[in-house]
Amino acid sequence: MERSVAITGIGVMAPGGVGKKAFWDLLVSGRTATRAISFFDPAPFRSRMAAEIDFNPELHGLTARQCRRLDRAAQLAVISARESLADSGLEFDTVDPHRVGVCVGSAVGGTTTLEQEYVVLSDSGKEWDVDPAYLSPHLFDAFVPSSLAAEVAWLVGAQGPATVVSTGCTSGLDSLGHARDLIAEGSADIMIAGATDTPISPIAVACFDAIKATSPRNDDPEHASRPFDRTRNGFVIAEGSAMLVLEELEHAKARGQHIYGVISGYGSRCNAYHMTGLRPDGREMAEAIRYALDEAKRPPESVGYVNAHGSGTKQNDRHETAAFKRALGEHAYDVPISSIKSMVGHSLGAIGSIEIAACALAMEHGVVPPTANLHEPDPECDLDYVPNEARERRLDTVLSVGSGFGGFQSAMVLTREGI
Repeated sequence: MERSVAITGIGVMAPGGVGKKAFWDLLVSGRTATRAISFFDPAPFRSRMAAEIDFNPELHGLTARQCRRLDRAAQLAVISARESLADSGLEFDTVDPHRVGVCVGSAVGGTTTLEQEYVVLSDSGKEWDVDPAYLSPHLFDAFVPSSLAAEVAWLVGAQGPATVVSTGCTSGLDSLGHARDLIAEGSADIMIAGATDTPISPIAVACFDAIKATSPRNDDPEHASRPFDRTRNGFVIAEGSAMLVLEELEHAKARGQHIYGVISGYGSRCNAYHMTGLRPDGREMAEAIRYALDEAKRPPESVGYVNAHGSGTKQNDRHETAAFKRALGEHAYDVPISSIKSMVGHSLGAIGSIEIAACALAMEHGVVPPTANLHEPDPECDLDYVPNEARERRLDTVLSVGSGFGGFQSAMVLTREGI
């Protein structure tokens, strides 16, 4: 018999405020954290805005050596993991370390460090033959994504399964799904899982510029991310991390720990169709939703809130609307649906875990976050996308979905089952 898996700790590093509380306050207020890029001169680029995080790693407990050694994505993972561990109340010196695992998702890994080091080694691109004497001794960690899982594992001495999941923009959902499965099958009792990405760098901005996936609304960055709005014209790139403590449900109940919710269902599909293209009928996302609901033993009409992928591209929002109608039937017209990317931007692989944190907090507080900047609904996106203002609503079953380059489609169901 598979074991149920509970969320007992949440840690978030997101634009607009550091920590779980600041993150939730931003969401329920409907404020946006998108602004002109400040990390480098964005003048040469088509899209010159992002959702950046203002934080000092040393003030958040990292040593000077850690700050020098760790890529920014690893810094965010470690800091958010620390918050989730404190939130969980776990005392790891009383837990068998071989029953504790780690799973971290990331789409672009150590991009920040890799680009910075290339600029130094090549003398800003002037040299083809680079001098290894200028190479940072810590560059290897940025090259190897497994270092992200290792850093989090070292944080608590976790000696169980340690993995990295990289499935583009569904990495954050898929890492939590994999961690959930490890506990459900009995390979671990506790997993520290989530995702991290810091893609606000010239190379990443240039890549999305090239395919015109990001918004060029540089004159109004605060209102540039407009999921499901008729005037939407692309997503706003962001950085962030969310790490969650997942725990076998009976283990969590036995120690009297507060439980945010249970991961009752998870499904993932690939369209095997196109690197960036999506079929308009939303079939693959719909299949992922159906599988997740079936696994959770929940009918479509039980879903009280849907956290949409809602990237704000013309293609995605139409595709997703079709998927909801296909998977949820008539209930798609009744259930509130929203996109928090309208407020915190799109942090690529990290966003799926950040959105699950938002879903768990929505269940906790009985509040549906809004879709900010939704003033002119697209007639093709004719569902209830909760424009601009949060709503109070008791939530017993919540669905979150993700869509990623490569054709990845994932869905996860949180419930109050057994808590």
